[in-house]
Amino acid sequence: MKKYFGTDGIRGVANLTLTPELSFKLGRVLGHVLKNNNNNVNILIGRDTRISGELLEHALISGLLSIGAHVMRLGVVSTPAVAYLTKSLNASAGIMISASHNPYPDNGIKIFGSNGYKLTDEVEIEIERLIDSEDTLERVINEKVGVVENYFEGLHKYLAFLQKTVNNSFENLKIAIDCANGATSNLAPHLFVNLGAEVLLINNTPNGTNINVNCGSTHISSLQKFVLEKGADLGLAFDGDGDRLIVVDNLGEVIDGDYLLYIIGKYLKETGKLKQDTIVTTVMSNIGFFKAISDIGIQSVKTNVGDRYVLEEMLKNDFTLGGEQSGHIIYLDYCTTGDGLLTAIQLINILVEKNQKLSELKQGMKTYPQVLKNINVNDKHAVLKNEELLILIKRIENDLGTNGRILVRASGTEQLVRVMVEAENNEICEKHANEVIDFIKQI
Repeated sequence: MKKYFGTDGIRGVANLTLTPELSFKLGRVLGHVLKNNNNNVNILIGRDTRISGELLEHALISGLLSIGAHVMRLGVVSTPAVAYLTKSLNASAGIMISASHNPYPDNGIKIFGSNGYKLTDEVEIEIERLIDSEDTLERVINEKVGVVENYFEGLHKYLAFLQKTVNNSFENLKIAIDCANGATSNLAPHLFVNLGAEVLLINNTPNGTNINVNCGSTHISSLQKFVLEKGADLGLAFDGDGDRLIVVDNLGEVIDGDYLLYIIGKYLKETGKLKQDTIVTTVMSNIGFFKAISDIGIQSVKTNVGDRYVLEEMLKNDFTLGGEQSGHIIYLDYCTTGDGLLTAIQLINILVEKNQKLSELKQGMKTYPQVLKNINVNDKHAVLKNEELLILIKRIENDLGTNGRILVRASGTEQLVRVMVEAENNEICEKHANEVIDFIKQI
């Protein structure tokens, strides 16, 4: 098991567990690892709007410069922008400082290789080994010391790329956008205005501490209300770093990642662009999703929870489309990682192409009631090995039979156990989810 890297980079409370000292070491080690392959090391660094972003950014940059790397600062950008620019500029690596949908005291460091994909397990393990070893790495002097420059125009290059992926104007569309006071606060308005839409914004004034606070893709109710008040055609909710998207249709109903995969996957199949007529998703997807895609001749492949595992499956078998119920959608024809802005414009392009409302496009899919509850624990892995808990889960599985399911798993980024139950009605879901939560409280 890795010490620092989780399923989505290194995460922790900024300046407590994710410290500038650790960030400095990471910069030195990353520069060294990349230098072994190429003496000309060029690193892109972006961040979201958290107050701790610059603290960690400066520490990382110092570590990189101390070993002779050249650093290009992107400023506040989305995670997928960093991945795209790393690949398109042929950089040695790209770093995103963000804790995604987590609260503002948390922060994280995600690293992309030169191909725009996250680092392999082998590279992450080597980085961890060197971080925990005595620092005997080179310290360059004189003209060999690395330099840093600002490359804020990178966001314009990224937005230009996105615009080229659609072939329709968004004129006559009224689009409500919740930027989660995060990385899309500047990106989203420019993109959708350039595509011709009327844009209505909420939660687009980040102050360092309001990222994800009762807003964005994890708190959708304010956008639902906003869409109905303004008579918008749809609403878009991003998370803090812009790699997820949850949508609200014209009737104020939530369109999650399962619906997005269904609508986009169906369109790609109709146009002959869905490779092997397959969508990759996780075990968290709703039973209704699997039934709906089966009805239109699309197959599914399930993975463990985490976009990392979805992407691995897609690359292994050359699939086009994959994602998570949380709104993390990967469309490999265009991008190497989940991209909320890309997903949004692809979805809207389908609306324009078909001349339909979003509430009409989703009609082929109906979801089973689903309850998801989290509980804080001291050791999530130890909890999930508890034999009595496993017996309880097995009993609930038998009770649900083919008309539902239960999934109990550890969070990939926090000390949480997540309990998900699907059943024919909410009462059954709540009953079984609460059973498990109450039992875990006693462990």
